[in-house]
Amino acid sequence: MQTITNPILTGFNPDPSILRVGEDYYIATSTFEWFPGVQIHHSKDLVHWRLLTRPLNRISQLNMEGELNSGGVWAPCLTYDDGLFYLIYTDVKSRKGAFKDTHNYMVTAPDMMGPWSEPIFLNSSGFDPSLFHDDDGRKWLVNMLWDHRKGNNKFAGTALQEYSVEERRLIGPVINIFKGTELKLTEGPHLYKRNGFYYLMTAEGGTQYNHAVTMARAKSIEGPYEVDPTNPILTSAGKPELALQKAGHGSLVETHTGEWYLAHLCARPVKDKYCNLGRETALQRCYWTEDHWLRVEEGNWPKSSVKAPRIEPFVFEVEPVVDHFDDASLGVVWNTLRIAPGPDWLSLTERPGFLRLKGMESMSSLHRQSLVARRQQAFHCEAETVVEFEPDNFQQLAGLIVYYDTEDYMYLRITHHEVHGKCIGIIQSVGGVYDELLDTDIPLQDITRCKLKAIIDREALQFYYAAEGGEWAAIGPVVDICHLSDDYPDYIRFTGTFIGMCVQDLSGTRKHADFDSFSYIEKAVE
Repeated sequence: MQTITNPILTGFNPDPSILRVGEDYYIATSTFEWFPGVQIHHSKDLVHWRLLTRPLNRISQLNMEGELNSGGVWAPCLTYDDGLFYLIYTDVKSRKGAFKDTHNYMVTAPDMMGPWSEPIFLNSSGFDPSLFHDDDGRKWLVNMLWDHRKGNNKFAGTALQEYSVEERRLIGPVINIFKGTELKLTEGPHLYKRNGFYYLMTAEGGTQYNHAVTMARAKSIEGPYEVDPTNPILTSAGKPELALQKAGHGSLVETHTGEWYLAHLCARPVKDKYCNLGRETALQRCYWTEDHWLRVEEGNWPKSSVKAPRIEPFVFEVEPVVDHFDDASLGVVWNTLRIAPGPDWLSLTERPGFLRLKGMESMSSLHRQSLVARRQQAFHCEAETVVEFEPDNFQQLAGLIVYYDTEDYMYLRITHHEVHGKCIGIIQSVGGVYDELLDTDIPLQDITRCKLKAIIDREALQFYYAAEGGEWAAIGPVVDICHLSDDYPDYIRFTGTFIGMCVQDLSGTRKHADFDSFSYIEKAVE
């Protein structure tokens, strides 16, 4: 018998929406300010998963230039009906203060690999939209309702409205069908139908350590909804000993073998409640009681190991650990920040076998950064690249970055100094405060091809550099990177740590750097 090992989607993969079509299983997760939008993973057995595609890959579908940190794509919902995939998502334009500008869209495709349609605008009344296909052929959108007014509950309830396929828009009245439980902060609604009941699954308690999955049901889709008497049906709250914390934001699937599983987000602290990998996705096995309520097996808390369904194992080919940039386009593992890859700043063909990045704006920019990165997905890992870069002045930089957002990152960068010439050093940003960790940068005048490496062991980061063919040398101190976390003090943010390559040219001349390869290796825990 197989076992599901949680989390099934490691690293930054929150807000899962799980879907079965035939004997194929898909999970869509949030991507926030990273492009392309929405990660979709695929499985045949719920045990083994592969990153399959990112459907929002055109600016006409997702234009995030200028959006704030942890804006962009929130909580996608993936469904299927009558030969068509539906993907619903929020593009968050603002999220601080009283107001939230949250625009909800729909794209469709006959095949998971696309082509995905141009977006249909739905509404802007709140975030976390979800589409429900009723058995009478009608379709309904639910989303949390945001109330900006002083003294009111900001999480004002769950808005329900019908969607017309023929008119390609929402129609009819908007009804607030559920205002939540005493856990509050009601969001992430999903509707299901079983045994004559409409079930409304919601996320409550906030996205941190009191997060939870709750359930209510009604005989009519418009309610009234009866709250599950044992809510929450899943939470980590009050159990600091659990490996999986922050359990919440659930999505339900029945396997083709008649078994039930709940996909949910979770997080694993490295220390002191700091979760550098971001929020991840796990699966819990469920069952239905005789009085038709959903329960998680063995108690309402997340387990690290879960019994798999009665499905033959299906193992995917292992992805290579080194990208030699021999293809004409970026692999699915790579992400760009806010903007789409374009020939004006990124090329895999100008110098075949190299990723050429042309320097644009600084690491503080919310607009046009030349940055290509992948998720950190293990506590213990190392990343390595080879770069050719000949800067002319101190405003031109290139190198290896360990990045959370514009406020928090660690950057092993090559630049030019008026006295020392080409040199290497480390930039650190903690809470937006800039620092340089070396008293004096190290000269690189005789090194054309420079190897850069980062080794991460939980909260500890050590950078290295070497001439090609030379011995690795540690550079700078071992640095605590707990600030690369959702949980950094006084912050409310939702992504995770990325490792990648970037170039800046603050003079505006677009000086380029060429990256010959990039490797990412996850290390076994000793």
